Amino acid sequence: MTDLPAVEVFDSAGAAADAACVAIVERLRAALIDRGAAHLCVTGGSTPGPVYDRLKDVDLDWSHVAVTLSDERWVDAASPDSNARLVRERLLQGRAAAAKFVCLKGEEVDPVHGAWVADLKVAPLEPFDAVLLGMGEDGHICSLFPGNPALQQGLDPAGARLVLHAPAGDPAPAQDRVTLTLPALIYAGLILVLTSGQPKRAILERPFPGGGDEPVHHLIRAAARGDLRLLWSA
Repeated sequence: MTDLPAVEVFDSAGAAADAACVAIVERLRAALIDRGAAHLCVTGGSTPGPVYDRLKDVDLDWSHVAVTLSDERWVDAASPDSNARLVRERLLQGRAAAAKFVCLKGEEVDPVHGAWVADLKVAPLEPFDAVLLGMGEDGHICSLFPGNPALQQGLDPAGARLVLHAPAGDPAPAQDRVTLTLPALIYAGLILVLTSGQPKRAILERPFPGGGDEPVHHLIRAAARGDLRLLWSA
């Protein structure tokens, strides 16, 4: 993409969640009709919860939908910090309980090894039909944090890895994580970046070209096909 897409402004987080839900369902339904299967990548954090609350009750052939995460903290699945726990409690309920969940964190002790195993698990889901991402106030997406040793490799659109280990460090993250890379994301049919708050809007609207060097801007520039939408609410 050569230009930043316009930020879509919503009056409330609920309205933004409605829009995200509608867009995701449209893509999943189209994939189910076309291929008989659909692949969805979702994110952790507090922002996407309302989207999951809406998606879980949608009348969809969830038994043919595979769901995975954009990143995961290297913690126990029962931990309140686990993104997998969020997805299981908020998305994989109701009708959506029939979906197949491809968890990034397995039984591996070492997150470096775990990232390699997750890479193999994610590969059959590529390219995703829809991706839902959040964004931090430093412009990070997934667990691709500014200053992290995994950042350069993770932002390389020509990289060979789909999943990397993002080690804990300063300034972030506080815990070891595994994260999807740009090559895992940019071929998706739909990419939604869901945000709220003025600092994040300022990042998304930073002048381009000439500005916008945060990880989210690397994603926008590298997006190879399909739609990329920036959804924001106050």
